[in-house]
Amino acid sequence: MSEMAAAQWRIVLDEAHTALRTAVEGVPADAWDRPTPCERWTVTQVLQHATGDQLAFASAIVGGPGPTEDPFAPSGRIEGDKLVDLRAALDASARAWANVADDNPQVPTPLPQGKLPAHVGAVACALDAAVHAWDIAAATGQPSPLGDDLARPLLAVARQIVEPLRNYGAYAPAITTSPEADEVSALLAYLGRDPQWSAGKR
Repeated sequence: MSEMAAAQWRIVLDEAHTALRTAVEGVPADAWDRPTPCERWTVTQVLQHATGDQLAFASAIVGGPGPTEDPFAPSGRIEGDKLVDLRAALDASARAWANVADDNPQVPTPLPQGKLPAHVGAVACALDAAVHAWDIAAATGQPSPLGDDLARPLLAVARQIVEPLRNYGAYAPAITTSPEADEVSALLAYLGRDPQWSAGKR
């Protein structure tokens, strides 16, 4: 990805955090056990995973507690208000990134790649939030939280970081799309998701 304009990555991260928060707030009370585009995971499990990943980014940058359970083996059980932990994780992530200089070339991340330039690491963090916002929205019949303006920078960074992550099971193999696919569809397909996924056609 070419060097982002100063602070542009902050806008991307904020939009992705908002997308995840909004998608989770919109989950109907009876939908937490529904299947999602993340194979074998329910809406609750995707929420737990996404929450843990945001905490992991915050912990990598500023220290402090990380996720309390393995984000890649979510239990599917949350006692009490399901939004409390997510809101705290998003706030922690936002605060951590707020202390990172726009041009910092070596920001610690929880990814196998380790330290990354600020604009790459922050958009990687945003990518995780945004794609799981889409997973939850798709599973619960909400409008897609992704638009082309958000998908564009996410896809640019995804193409830099995702291939090694597939070896860890973080992403499924890419799905082929037509050259005419819009940027949201291209992003989802690259991350191994069917852009037309719905619970009824899985």
